[in-house]
Amino acid sequence: MTNDDMAKIVDTSDEWIFSRSGIRQRQYSHVSTGEMGWLSAERALATAGVDADDIDLIILGSTTPEEICPNTASYIKNKLGAKNAAAFDLNSACTSWFYALNTATDMVKSGSINKALVIGSERLSLAMDWQKRESCFLFGDGAGSVVIEAAEQEGGLLAGKMSCVPDSRECLRLPNWGMSPAHLTGDLYVSLDFDGAEIFKSAVKGMSDAISDVLEKEGLTAADIDLFVPHQANIRIIQSLAKRLDFPMEKVVVAIDKYANTSAASIPLALCDALEDGRVKPGMTILTATFGAGLSCGAGIIKWGDRIEPVAISDKSIPEFEGTVFDLMKDSFTHYGVDADHLLTKSEG
Repeated sequence: MTNDDMAKIVDTSDEWIFSRSGIRQRQYSHVSTGEMGWLSAERALATAGVDADDIDLIILGSTTPEEICPNTASYIKNKLGAKNAAAFDLNSACTSWFYALNTATDMVKSGSINKALVIGSERLSLAMDWQKRESCFLFGDGAGSVVIEAAEQEGGLLAGKMSCVPDSRECLRLPNWGMSPAHLTGDLYVSLDFDGAEIFKSAVKGMSDAISDVLEKEGLTAADIDLFVPHQANIRIIQSLAKRLDFPMEKVVVAIDKYANTSAASIPLALCDALEDGRVKPGMTILTATFGAGLSCGAGIIKWGDRIEPVAISDKSIPEFEGTVFDLMKDSFTHYGVDADHLLTKSEG
């Protein structure tokens, strides 16, 4: 959905959205979080040249699983045929993928597992309240995955920092997004609470502090970083963070214009784009930083290995949706009181 598409259902414009966020468009999915996660996992396994049977652990980072019980990671495990893998979900909002990467890396280092599949997958389009002009344009759907494994050569996530800004839960949240008595009374109404100014202040400070921590752990400075892959939430936050670090924007990966904020999927998606664009080089030192509801924060130093080309390309795919984005989101528009019937191309029945 482009900003111009958004302007057909919300009182907004491409200029208004782009100037405040850096977003030009977002992708909305017609399949579940688990299905997106499965496809990204298939592609990651092919790229790494790893069989599903060799995976010891699958962690899905997500705020939008289609089921709370059982976990969605087990769905992905079964569809992959990863019969030897343990599987669990991890939800820390937008930081979920990085927290999952940090957790899996520590497990590899401890020797409890050898190979892990770390997935970030989100279908946040289902939670967008179209009556909230200030936030409904910010999020998109997507999924990204990486394979990590034990190796003799130093590489992967060298240092990670996870944190949570005190007393900041209220500025970004989805009330009742989970088990709630509202299920019993029919009062469940999912609508994002979003305090942009407070989020901006807390996110920039929280990520800056986490970055300082991991740089110090590795004895590095910003000058030693070859590439910075931040969480793709808002271009203003990315620019402010780069300025605070005295880090040139030329070395920052920005993908928010194409995908919007895909929450747990944003960093792996941006990293994949950087690889495809030839920006990742063998042996690079890569910085990543993230924040999410909670407010959870984190940062990490990644040492890239020697290989930047895929071992193989997966032939797995998902059938495309037949119709327009307005057809796809019809039920959502109806639920949140938006008249979009004149934009539909698919008739009932």
